[in-house]
Amino acid sequence: MCRNIRTLFNFEPPATDQELRDAALQYVRKISGMRSPSKANSAVFDRAVDEVAAATRRLVAGLETGSPYRDRDEERAKARERWRKRAEKSRQAI
Repeated sequence: MCRNIRTLFNFEPPATDQELRDAALQYVRKISGMRSPSKANSAVFDRAVDEVAAATRRLVAGLETGSPYRDRDEERAKARERWRKRAEKSRQAI
């Protein structure tokens, strides 16, 4: 579940509100153990997602670095290559 949480800091263009909310949702799902809450828990669940997203937004906005901005397409290509190598390695193990 948490493998969908991605680094959101130091990208150009910056992370969108939707990306921040998606990461917050994954985090709340993981720590609550619920993919989708019951009706009794939905208000608390949604409030937690909103609070985590807001905290993430403040964190990302407040961080500083001297490193150059990362490119989303390059990072995706690196991730695909890591996945390809893992898949190849697991096929060889069989």
